[in-house]
Amino acid sequence: MNLLKWLFRRDNHVETVVDDMKYIIVGLGNVGTEYEGTRHNSGFMVVDRLAKKSDAPWTLERHAYRTEVRIKGRTLVLIKPTTYMNLSGKAVKYWLQAEKVTQERLLVVVDDIALPVGTLRMKKQGSAGGHNGLGNIEEMLGNSNYCRLRVGVGDNFSRGKQIDYVLGHFTADEMAVLDPKIDRAVEMVESFATMGPDRTMNMFNE
Repeated sequence: MNLLKWLFRRDNHVETVVDDMKYIIVGLGNVGTEYEGTRHNSGFMVVDRLAKKSDAPWTLERHAYRTEVRIKGRTLVLIKPTTYMNLSGKAVKYWLQAEKVTQERLLVVVDDIALPVGTLRMKKQGSAGGHNGLGNIEEMLGNSNYCRLRVGVGDNFSRGKQIDYVLGHFTADEMAVLDPKIDRAVEMVESFATMGPDRTMNMFNE
């Protein structure tokens, strides 16, 4: 059964309706064939895998590619921003408002150079840690109180080469490690929506 939360003004006029069973899952990345398979597109990889699992087609909509899947009575709205990484917050803010979803049911999937390749960690909030996509989301939302699933891409780059590294493609050896972890990340996304972030972190965090 779909649960709805009604919010009223003082005159009892209905202001908005929040769907308690709907979640926004944002995979961060850059659109364009030249960015496919790059480390910075790890978020895209996870939501693409989840959409493929349910044969859910993507459609180009405002600020993002969008699709949705159903998991145990929950609707997961999957978003791949078309605003490019540095303006990811524009798409996130728009779709939270458009889908009438609160930040508690927002999950952002993001690459992280502070974690070894394939390491997965969910956090309920935190700083951007120098990540431009997370930084813009924080700027647009006015806070950092949203869940994120961090996908490790490693830090095998020399001084001053970070941008080249994250915009570079995974090696074959790295993909051999990462590919099964993408399936694991999909499980974490599903768990986030069905069991909540705390249980998910306890069960899956590495």
